[in-house]
Amino acid sequence: MPMNHKVLFLLASLLTISAIGQIGGRSTYSFLNLVNNPRQAALGGKTVTNYDYDPIQGLFNPASINPEMDNQLSVNYNNYIGDVNYGTVAYAYLWDRRTQVIHAGATYINYGNFEGYDENGNETASFSGGEVAVSVGHARNIPFTDFHVGGNIKFISSTLESYNSVGVAVDLALNYIYEPWDLHIAGVARNIGTQITPYDIELEQVPFELIFGISQTLERIPIRWHFTLENMQRWNVAFSNPDREITDLEGNITKENINFFDHALRHMIVGVELFPESGFNIRLGYNFRRAEELRIIDRRAFAGISAGFGIKLNKIRLNYSYSKYNTAASTSFFGVQVDLR
Repeated sequence: MPMNHKVLFLLASLLTISAIGQIGGRSTYSFLNLVNNPRQAALGGKTVTNYDYDPIQGLFNPASINPEMDNQLSVNYNNYIGDVNYGTVAYAYLWDRRTQVIHAGATYINYGNFEGYDENGNETASFSGGEVAVSVGHARNIPFTDFHVGGNIKFISSTLESYNSVGVAVDLALNYIYEPWDLHIAGVARNIGTQITPYDIELEQVPFELIFGISQTLERIPIRWHFTLENMQRWNVAFSNPDREITDLEGNITKENINFFDHALRHMIVGVELFPESGFNIRLGYNFRRAEELRIIDRRAFAGISAGFGIKLNKIRLNYSYSKYNTAASTSFFGVQVDLR
């Protein structure tokens, strides 16, 4: 078997590790799968096909690490739900002319302060919680092909009240870039790992996720479309919402019907970028799972919709996104990228 075929076969095998995966509530360190920058958030979340100058993309898809990221620093901050806030930072450095790009980044989340009470309802000391993951990554082009492979290794630390945990995980990714069509196809296996030190006694699962994405810039039209499939490791991500049960006059209860298309749609995210190559661009996205799970019956809440923009000012790029969850919750994401060359 030729070497290139061996590499592709090995990567395809690794992408299927832990195929029985998890989504919310089934694992620890869930912050690892949060959207990590305004551009990604504006496009609906979890976009993995961007392959350009922004080093923050390497945190989500290590195969996107490339020489254009050399000496670029990206810092991002999200004012999340309630008192929760989180942020990301990434930097890439071109080690030599053979495209030896070293990528480093970090993700942190602060859950805010909580009032403490004992089992009898008596007030105790307040407490807080926070988590951080530090990663190092690298990518290579498979010689004489349009494929790029990459990987991250992440060291994770978590503190929740008086409980602490340490873990480690890796991301593995494959990109296909067909330049004549400006077509990008990517597959990422994220968070293949384990807890090293549990919070108490039992080791918990790390939030493994498989993501597939495709994007393309339209010919002669300044629009780039994005299509993403999230949580591909688990088909049944939809659930019957008890609040949508119907009770007839005889007391018979009819549960919400979840069919094949409900499951299929809740894996999908779509987005578009207007003027993607210019100094100012506009981004729009729609997350089907977020829209359906947070939808309020008989009320238009615009859940699942996101939008944002990017502006380039000399060596600085400013990015912003706004994501709607429901009538009571939305988030703003701010980002700055600096060219240090």
